[in-house]
Amino acid sequence: MTVQHVDVLIIGAGVSGIGMACHLKRECPGKSMAILEGRQALGGTWDLFRYPGIRSDSDMFTFGYNFRPWTGAQVLADGASIKQYVSDTAREHGVDKHIRFGRSVTTAAWSSPDKHWTITAENGQTGSVETWTASFLVGCTGYYNYDHGYTPDFPGVQDFRGQIVHPQHWPEGLDYHNKRIVVIGSGATAITLVPTLAEHAAQVTMLQRSPTYLMPLPSTDQLTLLTQKLFSPGLAYCITRARNISVARWLYNRSRKSPRFMRWLFLAIIRRQLKGSADMRHFTPDYNPWDQRLCVVKDGDLFEAVKSGKAAIKTDHIERFTEAGIRLKSGEELSADIIVPATGLELQMLGGIRPVIDGKPMTLNDRVVYKSVMIENMPNAGMVFGYTNLSWTLKVDIASEYLCRLLNHMDKHGYRVAVPRDHGNSKADETVLGSLDAGYTKRAADHLPRQGTHGPWKAEQDYMKDVKTLRFEPIEDGYLEFDGQLSQVSEQASRGVRRPWRSALFGA
Repeated sequence: MTVQHVDVLIIGAGVSGIGMACHLKRECPGKSMAILEGRQALGGTWDLFRYPGIRSDSDMFTFGYNFRPWTGAQVLADGASIKQYVSDTAREHGVDKHIRFGRSVTTAAWSSPDKHWTITAENGQTGSVETWTASFLVGCTGYYNYDHGYTPDFPGVQDFRGQIVHPQHWPEGLDYHNKRIVVIGSGATAITLVPTLAEHAAQVTMLQRSPTYLMPLPSTDQLTLLTQKLFSPGLAYCITRARNISVARWLYNRSRKSPRFMRWLFLAIIRRQLKGSADMRHFTPDYNPWDQRLCVVKDGDLFEAVKSGKAAIKTDHIERFTEAGIRLKSGEELSADIIVPATGLELQMLGGIRPVIDGKPMTLNDRVVYKSVMIENMPNAGMVFGYTNLSWTLKVDIASEYLCRLLNHMDKHGYRVAVPRDHGNSKADETVLGSLDAGYTKRAADHLPRQGTHGPWKAEQDYMKDVKTLRFEPIEDGYLEFDGQLSQVSEQASRGVRRPWRSALFGA
């Protein structure tokens, strides 16, 4: 059996994997790499999801990579455009040549005597099993199961005579024209689907157990257009990106500090959008802002669909599915030709791989994350994982930069092994996803890595703090062990490296 070796093996060719590979190419040009991707195309989420209206729920000026700015005035891009952007980025930086498609990683085992990882992957095209070794392993698989989404066990589902279509597996060419559709859920997927389906369906009903906080956002940013006319492309990009980061951080931080005020603000915005055309009880959540993710409504399209009568919202619980639709606990029955359970994701880490360290399987739930980039007691391994309260890619960039800094530091000092050690027993009850109270985080709480109570073990979900930590603080910080020796922090190293403000924010 042929064993292929690379310096860095990346698992996943989505937004995170391509971002990591590009940073590696730019910042560690001497490193050999390979990217193993289970699907037959790159793009991750943006290749998997094909449902009508699929788009970003983060603005593209912060969602785009910091080394390849998103240009134009489009704020929320459709899925195909995002996939094309990722594909173009991979091609321009030459990392597409390093992708091995159709490789489903089954095992990843670290050997301390050999000081490398051994990874086995099934080749979906040939049916053979490949073996790879790597000095450093980087998981870029996101946080959900790509094979299937989450669907509750609905009573009577077998009685329904229509179609049931999960958004994660939307069939190509599904004809929903003049059909009655019920979309179950109130998250980002449902908020996107409902107005898009309503353009051609006979009637669309969004059935929710509880409302979600919504925020209308224009698809074209007039202020960005003006900025682009007044300044150079590079400066216009920096101004727009800084503004959008600041606004997003303000919304999140103010929601945590002043939930009553922010609740009033969000509801006032929705009330103004609806103009009395719908019952506000369907838009008034029973939790505080940002206990769950804030959903963006492009150009207020959901509100327009409700005002026009093409879409309706019901807040109730499902008693059972029937032959003709869904019976609610209130006694009302919703007729449907198609039911779409937009009921969330099934979470998993590292693509479902359970790492083995020197012959012993590692339970991720027993470990804490280090700087949200590595995992306690897991040698020579990184995890590129985006934000849940800001654009995903903001964290992808700085996490990738940190791992490149670490690799260069190890080369400079001749280190072969780096592993975080938590000698202070810092493990907290919260997972790496923090305080989000969404159903998918609760369901996965028993198998997600934990975060700590303080220091580098605490996952802050704070971009500016992470910029300081990942870009500027010393690699040898007293928590990373190199070649079996715990690093020591000198006074000079603790001050880090000074960089210009523009580099600090954008990594330019």
